[in-house]
Amino acid sequence: MVQSRHPRAAACAVAAVLLAVPAAAGRSAAAGPGGQGAPAPPAAVAPAVPGNPGVPAADGPADPAAAKEQIEKNWAAFFDPETPVKEKADLLQHGEMIAMLLGLFGTDPDSPDTAVEISDITFTSPTEAKVTYDLLVSGVPALEESKGVAVLDDGVWKVSLKSLCGLIDLSDHDAPAPPC
Repeated sequence: MVQSRHPRAAACAVAAVLLAVPAAAGRSAAAGPGGQGAPAPPAAVAPAVPGNPGVPAADGPADPAAAKEQIEKNWAAFFDPETPVKEKADLLQHGEMIAMLLGLFGTDPDSPDTAVEISDITFTSPTEAKVTYDLLVSGVPALEESKGVAVLDDGVWKVSLKSLCGLIDLSDHDAPAPPC
């Protein structure tokens, strides 16, 4: 894949799009992209350490495949410009604190189509995973091999606030930044 020659411009466009209010009027806040509904139910946090019930394993969730599937689904929905602001806030760590900020960004009819393509998920604990992803703008990689973090928050695998802050820092966007 070819990396964008203007990663700051691409990151700015992506930050504006992912924080934008959806253009599709009448779309239910409870419906995900394509009307799929609420995020998938959470994967269990971790199995007990053998011989020591109640002590979670340190290497990852009980069902890594289900957790990876939920991370991919939730990250795709978060970066989808058509996802309603309420749902974006639900898919972002501490999103309820900045939901109003997410709503301040207007819809730009010329905004590019944004998507995320995850290439690797590595669990670092039962509640955290490193995510390697490409940020796509109109199907073209704008930021390749980007690093982010997914966190298990209230039973849902979410985009970490730290990951969003990193993209906003790249963008040089003039909008008020979330509490990073």
